[in-house]
Amino acid sequence: MDTMGRHVIAELWGCPAENLNDLQSIERIMVNAALEAGAEVREVAFHKFAPQGVSGVVIISESHLTIHSFPEHGYASIDVYTCGDRIDPNVACDYITKRLGATRLESIEVPRGVGPIQMQDVKVRAL
Repeated sequence: MDTMGRHVIAELWGCPAENLNDLQSIERIMVNAALEAGAEVREVAFHKFAPQGVSGVVIISESHLTIHSFPEHGYASIDVYTCGDRIDPNVACDYITKRLGATRLESIEVPRGVGPIQMQDVKVRAL
């Protein structure tokens, strides 16, 4: 099946609060995840909220990676969207999951640019 891209939408649970509240660490993890997947990083923007939480985006030539963390819940939402077929977004997602110390990952991969989306393909993995 030809697609414009692949979009992994992930929910990370059981992450230590200190991992989800460290702006510099999260930024480094997200950039390294892009590089680990073979992407070309273009721009990086991250913000730390008060009293807690971090949101950020890594713009890559192939599209983007985003994160929104909720330390008080041990939760982070992750998007990894890559255009074309050269970069596997799951490589970046798995890297982020491991580095944030998640104990549970729920993810779905959505093919982009192929028509109606079938949402029954949600994967749940205990880590």
